[in-house]
Amino acid sequence: MKNLKITVNGVAYDVQVEEVGGSASAPVAAAPAAPVASAPKAAPAAAPTSGEPLNCPMPGTIISVNVSAGQQVKLGDVVVVLEAMKMENEIKAPKDGTITSVNVNKGDAVESGTLLVTIG
Repeated sequence: MKNLKITVNGVAYDVQVEEVGGSASAPVAAAPAAPVASAPKAAPAAAPTSGEPLNCPMPGTIISVNVSAGQQVKLGDVVVVLEAMKMENEIKAPKDGTITSVNVNKGDAVESGTLLVTIG
């Protein structure tokens, strides 16, 4: 394990990196070296329980989550509303099905590719 100090947007982080086969892997743990003001948090990347993942198409903030686990949806139903670039973007169901997992909450800052919901 190597201990490194990385600065992102002016905030210093102490991280541990494990070398595997001569190449470094992702940080094992990250803790701010200094207090962080109000940094946006991305939703944790959880593996879909079963079904088709619906990922975030662009970075933004979740304004509303219109579904819950176990709820039936139809093709084109608005699942999540995402604010990006000062616009509200409706994220719609790509197919008919049942919501098997909801992975974001209202107010979450999300990145492109973040898992929003899974539709079975």
